[in-house]
This record gives sequence, C-alpha cells and structure tokens, in this order.
Amino acid sequence: MSGSLSPLFRPERVAVLGASSNPEKMGFQIFRNIVDAGFRGEIIPVNPKGETVLGRPSIKSAAELPEGTDLAVVIIPAKLVPATMLQLGERKVRAAIVISGGFAESGDEGAAIQEEMTRNAAKFGIRVVGPNCQGVNYPYHGLCASWPLITRRGDIAFISQSGTVGAAMIDWASEDRLGFSAFVSMGNRADVDEADLIEFFAADPNTKVVSLYIEGVKDAGKFLAAVRKCRKPVVIFKAGRTERGRKAAESHTRSLAGKDEIYDAVFRQFGIHRAHSLEDLYDFSKALAYLPAPAGPRMLIVTSSGGSAIIATDVAEEEGFRVTPLPADLAARLRQMLPSHCIVGNPLDLTGDTDAARYRKVLDAAAGQYDVVMSIFGDPIPGACDVITPGRCELVAYLGGADVERAERVLLHEKKIAVFPTPERAVRALACHARFHREKFPLLEEPVGLARGAEDKKALTAAASLRLLSDAGFPVVRYVHALTEEEAVSAAGKIGYPVAVKINSPDITHKSDVGGVILGIADEAGVRQAFRGIAGAGKRAGARDEGVVVSAMAAPGHEVIVGVVRDLQFGPAVMFGMGGVLVEALGDVSVRVVPLSGNDAAEMIDGIRGARLLKGYRGGKPADTAALKDLLLKVSDFAARNPDVAELDLNPVIVYEKGLAIVDARVVPSDGAG
Repeated sequence: MSGSLSPLFRPERVAVLGASSNPEKMGFQIFRNIVDAGFRGEIIPVNPKGETVLGRPSIKSAAELPEGTDLAVVIIPAKLVPATMLQLGERKVRAAIVISGGFAESGDEGAAIQEEMTRNAAKFGIRVVGPNCQGVNYPYHGLCASWPLITRRGDIAFISQSGTVGAAMIDWASEDRLGFSAFVSMGNRADVDEADLIEFFAADPNTKVVSLYIEGVKDAGKFLAAVRKCRKPVVIFKAGRTERGRKAAESHTRSLAGKDEIYDAVFRQFGIHRAHSLEDLYDFSKALAYLPAPAGPRMLIVTSSGGSAIIATDVAEEEGFRVTPLPADLAARLRQMLPSHCIVGNPLDLTGDTDAARYRKVLDAAAGQYDVVMSIFGDPIPGACDVITPGRCELVAYLGGADVERAERVLLHEKKIAVFPTPERAVRALACHARFHREKFPLLEEPVGLARGAEDKKALTAAASLRLLSDAGFPVVRYVHALTEEEAVSAAGKIGYPVAVKINSPDITHKSDVGGVILGIADEAGVRQAFRGIAGAGKRAGARDEGVVVSAMAAPGHEVIVGVVRDLQFGPAVMFGMGGVLVEALGDVSVRVVPLSGNDAAEMIDGIRGARLLKGYRGGKPADTAALKDLLLKVSDFAARNPDVAELDLNPVIVYEKGLAIVDARVVPSDGAG
C-alpha cells in the first residue's frame, strides 16, 4: 500500500481504541504515555463503556470519531479489528497502529483475520503499523504510542521486528543521554514494513542514522529500492543466521527469513553496515551518528592504560587503521612537556597518575597530525568531558573509572560525543567509516597460519630438505639432485618420464614465483630446456646455484600442506591446511602445539573448511585421512626429536585414496645448528 507515513509520526489528532481507566490494562498505559510524552494535539479515548480516562471523556465507538482523525492506536481483541478498520475508514482516519496480538503470529485463524484487516485498511488507504507490535515513539512530535515512556531526543531511528529489542535500544540511548529520533515496532508488517520506514527516515530531518533489527525483509525489491535511494547510513542486525535460527525467525512472525549468505551479499553490495549483535547495532549506530568519518587511516592512541592501548592497537590494525610511529618533531615536543615516566610513542601512555590537563596538552600538540585520535581514559579522570572536542574525529573509550567514569560519560554524551565502554568496541564502531572505503583503509595482509621467520633465514636447499625427510622415514616422492644439465637428463631417464624439474637454491623460498618449477616434462629435450631456463631464472634472482631437483610427477590427488614452526614460549607447533598455492590464497589452516595426540591430529583435519573436499565432495575421491593423521603425528614426533629444526614446510603433500606422497619440502635449521 502506498501513502504518506506522516500521520503515523506527526498527527494532530490521536484516538486510542481500547483506552481504559484501569491502570493495569495496556489501554491505560499507552494512553497515559501519549499524554505524559507531551503530545500537543487532541487525544480521544475510545471505550465501549464510555469511561473517563485521565480526566478525558471517551466516546464509545470508532464510528463516533471526528472525521479526518490522523491516527488511531488500536488495542482491542483481534477479532474486532477488521470491522473496526472499516469504521475508521468511514471516518477518514489516515493511519493506524495495531498493538493487539492474535493475528498471523498465532496461526491460520489469526492469519485470516490479519488478511481481512489489511484488505479493509487498503480499501480506505489507511497506513497500518503492526499488528502484534509495540507501537511508535517519535519524541520530536511528543508522540509515545508505545512503551516504555522515553522522551529524550537524538539522531538515530530504531526500527525493529521485535518490540523488546527495539525498546532495549532506545532505553540504552536514553540512559546514555544520547536519545533517539524514533522507535517503530513493526510487528507482523501487514502494511508498513522496513522499506517504507527506511524511505521515511531517509527524508526525516531529525534522523542521521537508520538502524534496524530484522529477521527477514518483507519485499526484497521494495527494500533494495529504499536502501538504494537512502543517503544516510543504514545499520542492520539481521537475526536467523543459522538454519535453526531462520526457522525460529519464520515462526516468530510467520514470514520468510531467507538465506543468510544472500543477505550478507546484499548488505555488502548496497553499503549496509551489518551488526552481529545488539551491542554492534547500538555501537555502530552511535559511531555513525556522532563520530565524523576520518580522512584516512592514521591513528594516534593516547591512554592512561597500557593494556587497553594494546587491545585498541590490535583491533585498529585489523580494521584497516594504522597506528603509526610519532613524527620526530612531535615526539620531541611531547618529551619536553610530559613527565619522564610517560611512554612517548604510539600508543602514547600517560600512565595511571595522569589527569585531564595532560590529555589536553597531548591532543593540542598532536592536532592535525593524525586522521583520528583515540583517547582511552582507563582510570577515574575527572574533567575528561572537557578534553574532547565535539565534531572532531576523536574516538573515546572510558573504562575502569567507576563513579567518575559514569558521570563523565553522561557529560560527554550530552555534548553529542560518542563514548564506548571498551577499546575494541570503540574501534570496531569507528571502523564503520572504513568498511566500504578499503582504498583508503586497506586491511593488513597477515601471514597465513603460523607466523614464519624472516625470509632470509638460512634454509636448506630442496634437495637437502628432501634427503633429511627421506632419511627420517617420511614418504618422499622419488627425486635426484642434479648439478649439471647432463646429470639432470640422466636423472630423468632413471626416474622415468614425465618428470618435474625445480630450482635447488637456499635463497629461493617460493620457487614458482621466479619461474623455478617446470612440471610434466615428457622428454630429454624438455629436461634440457627446463634446466637452462631455471639456471637463468636463478641468475636473474641473484640466487646461489646449487643445481636442480628432478623428481617423479606425482599422480593427481588432494593437495595439502603440513608445517612446523617453533614459538619462543610454547615450542614447536604443527600446522595443517589445503596445500599448493591455495594455502596462501585461502588461509584455511589449523594449528596445534607439539606433542599431538591422535585426537589432536583428527581435529586438525576436520577443523579446516576444506575438510569436505578431503571426504570426497560431490563424487570426488576421498583422501586417505588415516595416512594423513599418521603423517601429522610423525611430523609432531620429528619436531620434538629435532630441536635443531626451526621450521618445516611440506608443501604440497599429495593425499590419495590409499597413501600419500611429499612432493616438495623446505627445512630451516635453528640458529647455531651445524
């Protein structure tokens, strides 16, 4: 149904059908909330007994309403609503909020009542919120046709399929002294839905951010049209991510919840900020409403708590921000003005004896040198509210300050400065400004799986690595180390064609990157060509020439990687994942510290996303996971028995239906190993 939603939010005359003089009844509570919220228009109680409600005489029927009443709030039994909707239409009522339950959410009989109500409303062009909802609260018009009674005004419109979830959001916002621009509980969405409301609040002058809790969209095409036109940030917490959650969502409102993967794709495609919890929904909305977008990724962290700053740094780097070192001139000035026990760096630790004035000095000195400045007040610091400047990209986390913290947080929020209770929540909320602008806020490319050592470590050559493993009883593919072209040709003849030829240099870690791997060579001419090409590639890379490795071509199978690295604290750890170049591309790995148990090895195999492929996905041949488990245990034992091996890569390992083969390997000795 089309038609203006203005009568729902800016009515001049409101009728409450089911108004009651009994304080225990919903009809009394909502009527009182409309009165107490400061609604300045006419309020008409409708009660079949003609009761006086809060000093206002009632009329007995909707048929007695003055013609052209803007809004009817309906709190009567469901079975009476369809006929009442016809009466409202005859009196030219423009909109209705149906609080009552007992409609589609209750079963087939209720669904039929809801359908009749919707038809009757559409006949007269009445816009309907609900049924089975918690109403509408629009504090900028003094309208609280809902509960609880909250009147603090702010910049965020909260729209919710769940009345309780939406009420929690506005309660948090009110308690934080931030307020809200509107609250709409959609209920069963017989008429007005999320798309209608996004469109309305996109044009609402009192709303900066549109935030929604939904379990599914009612009309996908209409929804996409609304978000496409909306120029304000939209934040959505879409519940029902799992199969059981989706079924629960469909049961809740008797509407389709849809596939979560599609929702995730739509949100990304249309720049919608997806929240994964109620805290996210609130935090993201708060940041987008009250924190300006940073111009770039450079972040300065100023703190009284070293631990909190470390937490903030980790999350900032993960989210696309860069906690870069202090410029030399700024560092020099700060050392002159700060006590000697302060840690001048980024993060900049003012230590626990700091006060607000010390923060102010630092922020003034650093003005203009970073895109965003984060202040972490990690102690009771009176006057913190006077340190932060409204309208600047200054991120605030306040924690560990007890009563002082609570008082300062209120004062900051009254200045429209967003404050967050933990460093990670603060940075993740700020990251809403970066999420759809990765050209300015690129994510770090961290090493996959285990943290590797520096690439210039003295690794063994491929031939030496394979020999070490072969001597230890590992199932290494047949190979020969060849120093000359003639030796390579002879080796290929002994192994049997086809063969692979690979560069054998301790200076080349990723052989394929420099053209150092030639596969599937079928004859002598191919071996000679490969040897010469690899020799040239090594020379161009400036690598030491120690010949080539000629090896048998392994039959096709499942490629996996098995590795070992030594941690300074925990000792050796084993890594397992999908192999070949896929380990770098997919990052699909599992890790356990040595020694591994049989259960550890099994969990490592089952714990990667690619485990389905190893089990014979869609008609593919299954991998010999028993042999793979044995290999993981053997690698664990090898790492424990050989402390002189710092790192080990078996990549790829080809796993067949029966057995497996190690095709390539890299071993890095420990410092000082002979």
